[in-house]
Amino acid sequence: MAAKTKEDDTPRRLNRVVGVAEALSKALDPALRKRGFASRDIITHWAAMAPAPYDKVALPDRLSWPRGERGAEGATLYLRCVPGHALALSHEGPLIAAAINRYFGYVLVGAVRLSAEPFSTHSGEKLKARPETNAAVRAKIEETLAPVADDGVKEALRQLGHAIVAKSKR
Repeated sequence: MAAKTKEDDTPRRLNRVVGVAEALSKALDPALRKRGFASRDIITHWAAMAPAPYDKVALPDRLSWPRGERGAEGATLYLRCVPGHALALSHEGPLIAAAINRYFGYVLVGAVRLSAEPFSTHSGEKLKARPETNAAVRAKIEETLAPVADDGVKEALRQLGHAIVAKSKR
């Protein structure tokens, strides 16, 4: 058996431009395998495979395979979801499982359950601060709303007026 030389220990250069996904794959794949995912497909293509609105309010957390015979009845997919959608998601589990299985073309997911982990969006849109309206515009809105007697309707119309002015400024 030949002894290892120092050249064998040095990492091989690819001699080409490498994308971020390819460069990080060696670091991400073991972490995803620990969560039960054989590949990144469910996570990266979640928006394409999950039915609306669950593509925006839920994220895959882990995939739990049954002990013994692998793949006979599919794995259990645990999803993190927005708290307001947890009940609907628990009832729509078979629909989500069918959509995922249709995407892959075989029975990958047998059941869908809710994860105990909290939902956090990493790529959601940030809320934009409303631009402040000037005093002249506020005075005009108040003058227009003077004849309205109901306070609730007046407040709703006031918010609508400010939103219209803010949108027209963009």
